[in-house]
Amino acid sequence: MSFSDTELAVVRTAAEREGMASAAWAGRQVMAVAQHVLVPVSRDAGDVLRELVQARVNLRETVAALRALTATGPPVAGLPESAATVVEEALKAVARVDEATARVMRERRPRS
Repeated sequence: MSFSDTELAVVRTAAEREGMASAAWAGRQVMAVAQHVLVPVSRDAGDVLRELVQARVNLRETVAALRALTATGPPVAGLPESAATVVEEALKAVARVDEATARVMRERRPRS
């Protein structure tokens, strides 16, 4: 393998962080990817995954609040019954985003 100076600096930093020689660390990562134990992810994808995790937390809070509103009938006194339907559709959308986020997290988790 060959690395640019910048790439080698990244490899050295990662290896030092784990107390390994650079070649040993790189070899372990290459084997993990080759065996589909580790799925590489770009920095941008990592940012997206972090945002999805945060959105998932926020959406779970939204679900709790919406369920509290609909627990005793129509969401808010005086709103038409169609508002309850809108709230139910929102809950379904939140559940779909939550499940999709969980699937992405499972797919990106290193496998042992």
